[in-house]
Amino acid sequence: MTKGEMNLKQVAVVGAGTMGNGIAQIAAEGGFDVVLYDKDAAGLERGIKRIEKTLARNVEKGKQDQQTADDIRGRMHPTGDINELKDADLVIEAIIEQIEPKKALLAELDVVCKPSTIFATNTSGLSITEMAAAVKRSSQVIGMHFFNPVPVMPLIEVIRAEQTDDDTFTTAFRMAEKFNKTAIAVKEAPLFAVNRILTPMINEAIFVLDEGIASAEDIDKAMKLGANHPIGPLALADLIGLDTMLFVVETLYEETNDSKYRPAPLLKKYVRAGRLGRKSGLGFFKYD
Repeated sequence: MTKGEMNLKQVAVVGAGTMGNGIAQIAAEGGFDVVLYDKDAAGLERGIKRIEKTLARNVEKGKQDQQTADDIRGRMHPTGDINELKDADLVIEAIIEQIEPKKALLAELDVVCKPSTIFATNTSGLSITEMAAAVKRSSQVIGMHFFNPVPVMPLIEVIRAEQTDDDTFTTAFRMAEKFNKTAIAVKEAPLFAVNRILTPMINEAIFVLDEGIASAEDIDKAMKLGANHPIGPLALADLIGLDTMLFVVETLYEETNDSKYRPAPLLKKYVRAGRLGRKSGLGFFKYD
């Protein structure tokens, strides 16, 4: 029996932050027993409370009944003990977006988890091939890039590492469907597909602003009304966080060594000034 034909029952999610708790929620909604692990007890508690708040809001809006919400919450098991991930069929990591901590985590999981466990990373652009090289089961490592907010956004990019075998790839696609998401197949490349297209667009909008071609308000209005985007590129950058945006642009620039991806100087200036977008109250726009 191939991994793609296995009856996967337990999903573990590492990291209870914004992405991690969203992934845990949709996995539980898909009928899986979910272990949500975070070594930070306060972060784990915040993640569970956020899930409970989302479920309560879904009931209030009539999206699901109370029994369904209770069943979903009942399938989730928060823990601060990594050893409780030993029986997981699929582990999805959603920790800090830095390669070394991710590699260290996967190496630790390689010892803890059963041999058949698949490791998926939610990285938005780091090398999955490099992460896979950190474990003995390198053929069972894959990228599953979810989008924020996870319960709402319907897409998952499924990214093969150089080492990923066909069974693991098939299983990841199957799991995306179980999570009620649409998967697309992506080869490993800097920032994959969505962010490879989106990041230069946002960066170029910042250049347009810095060059005085149009105001921030008019740039966003232009893309919403002229390109039918649901949110303008500058407001989106504020939502993502300008420090995160800068990190992503710099990653693309460094990985490709292509000058067309150089970060806009105004983006660097705002980050240095502490203008980080919504989370700081000020970015390209002001927030209460």
